[in-house]
Amino acid sequence: QVQLVESGGGLVQTGDSLTLSCAFSGRAVSSYVLGWFRQPPGMEREFLATVSYHGGSVVYGDSAKGRFVISRDNVNKIVYLQMTGLKPEDTGVYYCAAKITMQNVGVSSKYDFWGPGTQVTVSS
Repeated sequence: QVQLVESGGGLVQTGDSLTLSCAFSGRAVSSYVLGWFRQPPGMEREFLATVSYHGGSVVYGDSAKGRFVISRDNVNKIVYLQMTGLKPEDTGVYYCAAKITMQNVGVSSKYDFWGPGTQVTVSS
């Protein structure tokens, strides 16, 4: 079992930066691929970014490219999502998720474990 807990969400203004954190724990958790998704109000869950277990390989979704950066710290067991140039359309609940392999990282149903999410609201 893997446990994930997100933090760092809040209310920000357009153009602001925000860094989300996800603390991960559990058996062999450092060997898991970790990703970030978000779910805007009334919409489907959207893939943002994934990082491999060693941190050497990352994949970004279209919405995250150029503005978001994912990283992980396996010593302190935290995965980060650094977000810059935030826009109102970035508003939503942000989730951290874990899976075993780097295959199909953009597909939410392929992830085995999820955190409860943290709300990010960007005002215009």
